[in-house]
Amino acid sequence: MPLIFREMHGDLFSASSITSLAHCVSRDLNMSKGIAMLFRDKFGQINELQKQNVPVGGCAYLTADDRCIFYLVTKERYFYKPTMATLESSLRVMRDLCIQHNIRHLGMPRIGCGLDKLDWNKVSQLIQNVFKEDDIEITIYTI
Repeated sequence: MPLIFREMHGDLFSASSITSLAHCVSRDLNMSKGIAMLFRDKFGQINELQKQNVPVGGCAYLTADDRCIFYLVTKERYFYKPTMATLESSLRVMRDLCIQHNIRHLGMPRIGCGLDKLDWNKVSQLIQNVFKEDDIEITIYTI
């Protein structure tokens, strides 16, 4: 089946327990603002993420509550801004991890569009393009 992509108002952290979660971070894993801070507080394991030593354009992940939590590394330092190219690279790595881990449900905020200021229309199209041939349901949560 092809990609199912939808947007809904709601709390990302209330997503079903079968839904893996994703968000953007800097390589320094600062996570001191925005939704990244909520991920840090909820899932912790910063040392485990640091051990993965993921480069910009990559994707770190944790397993928590029988689901994957993806950390799209889209910039070097927390005060930098990502580019569409680094976001695309991170999304492609995450896509491969979703296939590897047989993930069929993925929830995320409007990645790259809060503090990072990317254009949601472009990001939305990018996500749909990267996952267009995959059997996955992606839900974008907005508050």
